[in-house]
Formats: sequence, structure tokens, C-alpha cells
Amino acid sequence: MQKVDPSSSSPSPAVTAPPSGFDRFFRISERGSTLAREIRGGLVTFFSMCYIVVLNPLIIGTVPDSTGQYLGGGAEPNLPAVAAGTALVAGLLSIFMGAWAKFPLALATGLGLNAYIAYSVVPLPGMTWGGAMGLVLLEGVVILILVLTGFRRAVFNAVPPFLKTAIAVGIGLFIAFLGLFNAKFVTTAAGTPVQLGNDGSLTGWPTFVFVAGLLLMFVLWVRKVPGAILIAIVSATVLAIVIERFTHLGAFAAPDDTGAGGNPGGWAMNVPAITEFPVQTPDFATLFTVDPIGGITAAGGIGAIVIVFSLLLADFFDTMGTMVAVGSEADLVDDAGEIPYSQRILVVDSVAAIAGGAGGVSSNTSFVESTSGVAEGARTGLASVVVGIAFLLTTFLSPLVALVPYEAATPALVMVGFLMMTQVADLDFTDVEVALPAFLTIILMPFAYSITVGMGAGFLMYVLIRVVRGKAREVHWLMYVIAVLFVVYFLRGAFEGLLL
Repeated sequence: MQKVDPSSSSPSPAVTAPPSGFDRFFRISERGSTLAREIRGGLVTFFSMCYIVVLNPLIIGTVPDSTGQYLGGGAEPNLPAVAAGTALVAGLLSIFMGAWAKFPLALATGLGLNAYIAYSVVPLPGMTWGGAMGLVLLEGVVILILVLTGFRRAVFNAVPPFLKTAIAVGIGLFIAFLGLFNAKFVTTAAGTPVQLGNDGSLTGWPTFVFVAGLLLMFVLWVRKVPGAILIAIVSATVLAIVIERFTHLGAFAAPDDTGAGGNPGGWAMNVPAITEFPVQTPDFATLFTVDPIGGITAAGGIGAIVIVFSLLLADFFDTMGTMVAVGSEADLVDDAGEIPYSQRILVVDSVAAIAGGAGGVSSNTSFVESTSGVAEGARTGLASVVVGIAFLLTTFLSPLVALVPYEAATPALVMVGFLMMTQVADLDFTDVEVALPAFLTIILMPFAYSITVGMGAGFLMYVLIRVVRGKAREVHWLMYVIAVLFVVYFLRGAFEGLLL
């Protein structure tokens, strides 16, 4: 028998265990992720958006309808019920998105949409909260029909690739500004639109927590420490709890018109202190109080159409922009600009509007804060499932969620804004047909505080420039339809004044 020299033999190939069924279902290994990264990413996304459980009740739970009744029933606000309903619907929809669409995108009640319902729709004569939520449900049904007929996907495909990049960059600026403003790092001012801090300088312990969390996040990210964003959020929260324990700052309160009073040095939203037992039995009084017929009757046929159209257009394009932003950040957009399972993503988002109306908590939509989880490493729907489970637990543990102040969570939004801004290098600003539409898209998202406004301005400028340069035939016909719809959207206030 011939003896083989081990030093001259080829090494045996490494044996790699096949991925488990769980791994294959979520495509974890296929997308270059791990179970730990998905869980971390999901938790970061949750901490970045859990403020909605506190903020949504303050918007829609404190406004009576035209009959004097508050959401959830009764002549007094029922904020715990609105908070529980908000968390429940967000949890179920985020799990649906993750398990079926397999995309790291979480959902919850849409800001802006809820304010529109609370301050523009509910006060209409004869309108009840059930009727208003009925109109939200109808908007969801209409947008679902648009998805199932392929119209919504066709619109997505008609948008030029450079505009999709500009949308991602604009959203990056938008969420960075959102993080800075929510943490009171920048605030409104008397002489200028915004200013640094509360008085033109950085003062106060909450600002210290924000800056410390942001710097820690940057340092950990530069050092390539796994879980950098989550570590920074948790560390900043612990710091905030310690500071509040000894200083008793309380919640932020703006001074009066004379500049006196208030509590400008307080925490921007959640006060990091436990003031009640951390486990509570949820109250789901907002669920299934929807009344579509009552909403149509109160608003009138034309009025109902205007309301539904306003909700639909904002929801339609906000989601498209958010999907592009998350897909781009997660490197899930192919060379043709396609995103995997995009049809399913749009279906889930449409169902979210229906669920938000049926749940009595306003239209639910995809949250751009999902990009923070993607920055932490999330690449699959498992991260969204983690977000959903955390929201469901929140229905019982809302006092614990209230421990995380804005100042501890919003550094993640600034970090993600930076990461998304890096895509600006892909835009050719020497080409005016690219530069002007991209410029308007990017700047108007933060300046107008609206993703939809930025997209609409960019789309309109793209069509206008192509037409005046004799390239009208090169523009997809759907872009003309979108342009007309955005003209109507931008002038909707005039239409509402005439029709409502």
C-alpha cells in the first residue's frame, strides 16, 4: 500500500452545515445576515419608533369629535386605550410584513395622517371618531385595489432610477432632521425658523444625553463594534435614568408667549422614570368602532372623496419612498431598481391602512425609522417580526417603553441619515435633467417636513424639464398621471375650502 505524504495532499473542503428551515424561510444566510444581527436590528428599529405608542394618543386621543366624544368612547380622553390599540395594530402588521413580505420594514400609525384626521376631519359637523376611522378604512380599501390591480407597482417601476436615489437621500436628510428636532438639539425660534438648543446654545442634561449617545454611536460604528446603535441607545437610556433620578427634570414644556414659565430643560417626550407598575392589562376600547357610512354622511359625497384622496396620495408615495430607502440601505435593490417581494410589501402596507381604521388608531404605514435597524445589520423580515413582538409586549409593558426618552433613541436617526446621505455620490449633478428634480426632492423633504412633498416636487420638475427640452415622449405616461395628481394634492387646501 502506497504511503501518502500529508504535506503534499490537497486539504479537504470545509463542511458547511446546510441552513435550517428557519434560516431558509427568512433568507437570513442568503442575504448575508445572522440571527443575532436580525434581532439587534429589530430592537433598534423598535426603540427608534416606539415613541408612536406615546405620541399617537396625544394627537388623536386628546381631540373630541363634533359630538364631544373622545376616541375610545366617553367624555374624557382614554389615552391608555389609544396607546394599547396603537401598539397592537403596529405589532400585528409588523409581524405580517416580516413573515409574508420578508422585508425589514416595520409599520405603525402614520404621523401626519393622524394629525390630519384629528384636526381637519373629526371637527367637521356631524363627524364622529367612528366615521373618521371609517374614511381611513375606505382609503385602505382603495389603495389595496390599486395594489392588486398592479397600478401601484407600475407607478414604482415608472419612476426613473435617479429619482429613487434622490428619494433615499432626501429621506436621509429628513430623518436626520427629525432626530435632531425631536431631541430638542435644534428647536423653533423667534427670529429664525430653527436654532441650536433652546436658546441658541447647548444646555441641559437631556441635550447632554443626546450628544453623549450620538458620539458613542459614532465611535462604536467607526470601530466596527457589532450592535453599535443598540449599545448606544441602551447606554444613553441608562444615563438618562440616572440623571432623572437625581435631578427630577420632568417633561419638556414650552414657555408662554412672554418667554416665562414652562420647562425648557425637561425631556422632549418620555421621562426616563418608572412612575407606575410596569405591567398593565391593556384596554382595547378603540377596536372595531369604525363607521364608514357615518363618515361619508357627515363629510358628504364630495367631501369624503377629497378626504380619502388626501390620505391616499400621502400614504401611496410615503410608502414608496420608505421602501426605496430601506431597500437601498439594506442593499436589496437590484440593478434594474427592483426590490424583492415589492408587491407583497405594498399589499401589507395597504392592509395596514385598513387595519388602522378598523383598530381605531388611524392609518398605519411603513416607518422610515426601519432604516435604523437596517443600519444595525437587519436584512430580512425577521427583524420586522422582532419589532412586532416588541410592540405586542408593549400593550402590557407601556411604562417600560416610556423609559426610553427621545434623547436616547433619536441619535440612531441622525446616524442613519448620514448613511443614507452617502448615496448622493450616485447622482450626476452636472446633468440638469437629474440635478434639478433631485435637488428639489432632497431639500423639500426636510424643509417642508414631508416625504410626499419632496417626491411630488421632484416628479413635477422631472416631467416639466423633459417636456421643455423636447423629450416629452421619453417620459413614462404614468409620470404624467402622477404629476397631475400631485398638482391636485398641492392645491388640496383650496379644493377642501370649496367642497367641505
